[in-house]
Amino acid sequence: MPKRFVVAASEFTDLPRFPVGFELAEALTAAAGDLHATSSPGDTMNTAVALAVRLLPDAEHAGISEIQRGGRLRSLAWTDETVRFAAEPRQGGHTPHPDWERLWTTPVVRTDDSEAEGGGSVLSGLGLRSTLSLRLRADRRRLTVLTAYARKPQAFGEDATRIGRLFTAHVSLALDSATVREQLTEAMRTRDLIGQATGILMERLDIDAAGAFESLVKASQRENVKLRDLARRIVDANSGTGGRGVTER
Repeated sequence: MPKRFVVAASEFTDLPRFPVGFELAEALTAAAGDLHATSSPGDTMNTAVALAVRLLPDAEHAGISEIQRGGRLRSLAWTDETVRFAAEPRQGGHTPHPDWERLWTTPVVRTDDSEAEGGGSVLSGLGLRSTLSLRLRADRRRLTVLTAYARKPQAFGEDATRIGRLFTAHVSLALDSATVREQLTEAMRTRDLIGQATGILMERLDIDAAGAFESLVKASQRENVKLRDLARRIVDANSGTGGRGVTER
């Protein structure tokens, strides 16, 4: 299951609400600092949805979702349960935001009045009349979207769109940075884990480091298990927490 986050916008009381002019530049600078201070992509998205409500004019709720090719959707972060429910696919797996598909080719999509666009939509049923959806990331397989919501119609005009695009540029950079840090951290952990497993095999099989690593690679291929997962199994077995190790060269 994906990690999900709920955060209150009140955590950022030092930021001016709906800033303009020089105040906007200062607010975006402060927001960028908060975003880059996060320790993981999840924390970055958690921070971003809270900041969106403070920075975007008339925004009352915000959420981040990921859309895969074919329409599959998952919610990643939201400010409250109303937003989580608004972003979840309904029965049959269809997104309540049909215009989101346009974000593959355009960076911004607005809904001026959900009641005027079909009446019985999920958004109007929740009292959410306006949305401003901004593309954060896009590749050939998936799209990441930050959406702001308001209960009044035509809430998001050109000012909100302009601020939103500036803000999501900061979010995207911070998200990329957090992702790289997480990947590097995981790579270091994997390297250490494989090193521990190699040392265990050197002692157990009375072989040198090259032979131990080769034995680990062969076992990974034979059992169709990732090298990292096999190394973890060996380390866990050696520490007495269970699991099977490599018993032959």
